[in-house]
Amino acid sequence: MKPDGWLGVELRHLAALQAVAREGSFGGAAVALGYSQSAVSQQIAALERIVGERLVERPGGPRPVSLTDAGKLLLGHAEGIVARLEAAQADLAAYSEGSAGTLRVGTYQSVGARVLPRVMLEFAAAWPLVSIQLTESTDDAELLGLVERGELDLTFVMLPLDDGPFDTRMLMEDPYVLLVRPDSPLAGSKNPPSLKEIAAVPLIGYRQCRSIHAVEERFRGTGLEPHIVFRSDDNTTIQGMVAAGVGSALVPRLTVETRDDSVLALPVDARVPPREIGIAWHKDRYHAPAARAFVAVAERVCEELQAELEGRPALVA
Repeated sequence: MKPDGWLGVELRHLAALQAVAREGSFGGAAVALGYSQSAVSQQIAALERIVGERLVERPGGPRPVSLTDAGKLLLGHAEGIVARLEAAQADLAAYSEGSAGTLRVGTYQSVGARVLPRVMLEFAAAWPLVSIQLTESTDDAELLGLVERGELDLTFVMLPLDDGPFDTRMLMEDPYVLLVRPDSPLAGSKNPPSLKEIAAVPLIGYRQCRSIHAVEERFRGTGLEPHIVFRSDDNTTIQGMVAAGVGSALVPRLTVETRDDSVLALPVDARVPPREIGIAWHKDRYHAPAARAFVAVAERVCEELQAELEGRPALVA
């Protein structure tokens, strides 16, 4: 087959391959795509002729169809191509909407509780015709995947990021504190707990938080192994477990409910790196004016919040 024969591959062919792989039958793919079953069969047959490989195993009868190894290989490329088209569609929708429409933002628990409400209030006052659609996850890799596919315009993240098609803006540093009960021996010390003292007590940790895993590796780099007795990604659960005496917890300061007098938040050894909160967007996609404005508001709010937490005046114009 000549290389330019691949120019005959159409998006509908790739969409049919995706649907057959997902549904396990030509009939199911037809329903999902709104085509007739014969149309799906014709599209798969045309794709197989163009690429010169059998892509789908057709066992006949009630048994589900499946992709051949060649089909699975092509499917990986098809998914990327369809995702780029969906991103292009999202770009054009954002472009045509201008200063109106919907801005889709990803967030995670502590940002949603402490940062996002203030950002949304300020943003809504300046951009009243733009609605915010929020998606929350405990895993910022999931949120970045949504940005890459064009399903989110922006997402709050923890920096630094792994390699990917993203631009980012640093918003604030969120230092770790040690949550303890008021009767903890560590609560009466004049100095911040050392790494050795923290590693010696039972600890409650996060499951999926990338920054706490970096903190735990910092302990291991000094020859200490944190004694984790329980893990949760819910900040309220972690603080409640500390109050119940299950253990202490290394948590970012923004996650702490300061009105809870059943626990104390102690500053910790300077060798424990702070969590870096940022915001990310797709570097190759259209960055709408509303999205740029949202980033600017997030920067101002985070500067003000960090100044409040540190007891200093905010350096915001």
